[in-house]
Amino acid sequence: MVGRALLAWSGGKDSAWALHVLRGQAMEVAGLFTTVDEASGRVPIHAVRTTLLEAQARAIGLPLHQLPIPVGCANAVYEATLDAFVKEAKSQGITQIAFGDLFLEDIRRYRERQFAASGVDLLFPLWGARTRDLAEEMTAAGLRAWITCVDTTQAPAAWAGSVFDPQFVRQIAPPVDPCGENGEFHTFVFSGPMLRRPLDTQVGTLTRDGRWAYADIVAAKAGERSPE
Repeated sequence: MVGRALLAWSGGKDSAWALHVLRGQAMEVAGLFTTVDEASGRVPIHAVRTTLLEAQARAIGLPLHQLPIPVGCANAVYEATLDAFVKEAKSQGITQIAFGDLFLEDIRRYRERQFAASGVDLLFPLWGARTRDLAEEMTAAGLRAWITCVDTTQAPAAWAGSVFDPQFVRQIAPPVDPCGENGEFHTFVFSGPMLRRPLDTQVGTLTRDGRWAYADIVAAKAGERSPE
């Protein structure tokens, strides 16, 4: 595979594993990009602090491009922000944009329509993988991630602040997708083969906001480390 790619980044397990797969295919991933809520300084939905994403990027060894968007961002504003970013990236030699999507056809079709006129190719390195097998493969390879956000209409609120590891994967039962692809839960990776070193992080405050249960992930205090 040839070309230079940017990878859509949330800090979660699917984007992290997509990076691992692309590197295994000798694809040149030149950087990561993410939208950021400009008011809170966090990743939308995942609610992860951008300071932690920056720490991830340093551990990965790639630049992180942050695209600020307003609270309650209209879709037209979101698309214009991405279009301007991709146009600039293309002028600097980027030929592909990669995503960690797994099987949601409507999301893939949306991305293909959005970037149809951009002149860059889209990559979906995890597309079509069986999510149970994928979750087991990730965790067997050493990927560990905090559960940062849970949709309590689809999964238990108590999962917020848990670690995505082999034991957690084994307890996931239908109809919950093992990778949370239907939005059941979201994650923040703190260890894995895509990182040069694990991140010292821990769970801070647990909160609820309507249907959502959140775990605020913070840098670990001196002498305290993330679970292995």
